[in-house]
Amino acid sequence: MIQTSFTEKASVRMRVLTEGQIEEIVGAAFEIMEKAGCRMADPSARDLLKKNGCRVRDDLVKVPRYLAQQALQTAPRGFTIYNRLGKKALLLEGRKTYFGTSTGSPRTLDPLTGDVRPTMLADIERGALIADALPNIDFVMPMGSAQDVQPPMAEEIHEFLAMLTHTTKPLVVLSYSERAFELVYEMAAAVAGGWDELREKPFLLSYPEPITPLVFPKEVTQKIMRVAKWGLPQIFGPVAQLGATGPITMAGALAQIAAESLICLTLAQLSNTGAPCFLSTNLATFDMKNGTISPAAPETNLGTAACAEIAQHFGLPSWGVAGATDAKTLDAQAGIESAFGILAHALAGVSMVHDVGYMDGSMLCSPEMLVMGDEVIGMAERFTRGIVVNEDTLQRDLVAAVCPGGNYLQEGHTAANFRKELWFPNLMTRERYDAWEAKGGRDLRARIRDKIRDILKMHTVEPLSNALVETLEEIKKTGDRELAEM
Repeated sequence: MIQTSFTEKASVRMRVLTEGQIEEIVGAAFEIMEKAGCRMADPSARDLLKKNGCRVRDDLVKVPRYLAQQALQTAPRGFTIYNRLGKKALLLEGRKTYFGTSTGSPRTLDPLTGDVRPTMLADIERGALIADALPNIDFVMPMGSAQDVQPPMAEEIHEFLAMLTHTTKPLVVLSYSERAFELVYEMAAAVAGGWDELREKPFLLSYPEPITPLVFPKEVTQKIMRVAKWGLPQIFGPVAQLGATGPITMAGALAQIAAESLICLTLAQLSNTGAPCFLSTNLATFDMKNGTISPAAPETNLGTAACAEIAQHFGLPSWGVAGATDAKTLDAQAGIESAFGILAHALAGVSMVHDVGYMDGSMLCSPEMLVMGDEVIGMAERFTRGIVVNEDTLQRDLVAAVCPGGNYLQEGHTAANFRKELWFPNLMTRERYDAWEAKGGRDLRARIRDKIRDILKMHTVEPLSNALVETLEEIKKTGDRELAEM
């Protein structure tokens, strides 16, 4: 038999922009780069761009579109991120979607006491350990911004070591100072076995963030150029707030942040042709009533889906925000916003999606929210997996044998296939009311806390060797000593 135009399995997906709309947005982004330009504080970055054809006057840099087009050609069309053990973890190509933790918030919602308090280094350790135990959390960021590190400029070094010792999953790192940034990468190279080994199997990604609209501080461009020269992957992080730091119309905001990300990409590729990079941008909804940003608003998710489609247009990885909420506690709002964002990002095929666990408009990290998000991601994975249609799944003969009037509960086909066809919750209840009541009638938040206690009590992570821990501690001491004087 010959059968044409038949697809056995099609993943469930959505499309926000047409190819023509993407071309219009990218064309507008090129025009912004050429006519508006950007403010760039770093003389070395300006010199590199000027040498390659950019117009530079004082700190104003205007980037011709041909440079960005060249960068889009030389950036690799996908790459692989490994875990700390050197095993493949994230295949950043096509429409594969991976989820990771929230990060950077000054406060934590304690999962055991319910108190909101300043984030401590112990919270970074606990967040990494919980994330390590969750099957649908693929990468880890520091869950918060530790307020108890001394000296404060060494925060990222302490946080990186806390994550290294509490998870083997890939890491995305924030940076607050150039020297601390260098020492974090020294730590990573030590873990990998050397710089060449780290380049061969990178397990961390840098996250430089320019200031929207179109301002590039020196420390941002220095990190972009340095990571590119090292040949290591990075995620550019421009974020436009609709009506505040970007136009209120989504198309205009998309064009502006696409221009910012293209400038990052151009700088990286001029620093080292072929350096692995994302074409990453995010939109955020600015709440005009409260003066806050909403990581869970429908416009945020719609805009991020559009950003992903622009990156997919060029075959480059994208970056998203989901599993977050503006709620202050783990309530119905938190569940609605988490589920909405996670499913939208999965349908859009966003490459890496961070901030699972954010609450209070990104000002609060919550391990409870992270655990709930892990459950939602499992649901979204099953939904987007779609339906397989072939002779085995159609089961014409079985239907003829059972019907009319029979059932399939005792059929071997059911026993052989129900575990892969059906998704089963770990936290949500499906039992009958009387059975639920007999077990104490515990709600979802209580069950989440039970799971967190079990993880903290039982979960273990493959440890680093004693010799490696000593090396990392020495690097940390060097950072503490040097950064205390800054």
